[in-house]
Amino acid sequence: MIKVTLLVLLVLVTVSSTLGKYIPKTGKRIPQTLSRGWGDQLIWAQTYEEALYWSRSRNKPLMVIFHLEDCPHSQALKKAFSDDNEIQKMLDEDFIVLNLVYETTDKHLSPDGQYVPRIIFVDPSMTVRADINGRYSNRMYAYEPSDLKLLMTNMKKAKKLLKSEL
Repeated sequence: MIKVTLLVLLVLVTVSSTLGKYIPKTGKRIPQTLSRGWGDQLIWAQTYEEALYWSRSRNKPLMVIFHLEDCPHSQALKKAFSDDNEIQKMLDEDFIVLNLVYETTDKHLSPDGQYVPRIIFVDPSMTVRADINGRYSNRMYAYEPSDLKLLMTNMKKAKKLLKSEL
C-alpha cells in the first residue's frame, strides 16, 4: 500500500511540475545552454552582434541581461524571471534575448556603470533605450525579483516605442 501511494505521489509531482511552465506555440523546445537558466524554452542569441542582427532583421526589440553566475542578486532575479510565464511568453513572441556573464565593448550598454544584474533594451535601429530603466536612481537598469511588474511594463514600453517611433 505504501509503495502504491508513493508511486501515485511521484506521478502527481512529475505531472504538476511540467504543467506550470510556459510552452511556446510551436511546442516544447530543447533547452539551450545559452539560456543559463533564464528561460530554457526561449531562443537565445549567442553574441551581442548576433542579437543586433536578429533584432534588425526581425524588427524586434532586444533585451540584454547582464548577470554573474555566482551573484546572489542575479540568482534571485533569474529564478523569479524564469518562473514568470507572462514574461517568458512576451519574450518568446516579441523580443530577441541575450544574457551575458561578461561586459561588451559597447559602452552604450553600461550608461551608468557596470553592475549586475542589469537589463538594457535596444531597438531594431540599434539604439540603446537608456530611457527605459528600473526604479533605482543609483543603479538605473537594475531589477530585483519584486520588480517584475515594472520590468513587464518596461517590456511593453519597448514594444510600444518600437511601433510608434520606427
